[in-house]
Amino acid sequence: MTIQELYEKIGGSYESAKKILPTDKMLAKFVQKFLSDKSAEKLLAAHESGDETGMFEGSHALKGVCANLGLNRLSKLASEISEEYRPGNPKTMSPDELERHFTDLKALYEATISGIQEFAAGQ
Repeated sequence: MTIQELYEKIGGSYESAKKILPTDKMLAKFVQKFLSDKSAEKLLAAHESGDETGMFEGSHALKGVCANLGLNRLSKLASEISEEYRPGNPKTMSPDELERHFTDLKALYEATISGIQEFAAGQ
């Protein structure tokens, strides 16, 4: 699988990622480093425990990492959660909407990790 095929498989934006990491070799290196990034795990653990500060910090970190890698859908979900828990911001989502965001984020994160693992195994 090529790096471009990986991005197609996981619904990322190869073009966005190439603006930051201009060679396929660099992009492949850094997208594989996403496997060791713990921001999504921290976010999901904070969600389980009801830690709003942890949810803000985890989602904010995940948003940035994903944006830099062209994982735009994952970045968007993380950004929406981040804004919901940003200190001083009023809550705009219902509990059900928020749960859907977390469910969607977790599913997309797991699919992304799975795709990257498959890509890494073929390298």
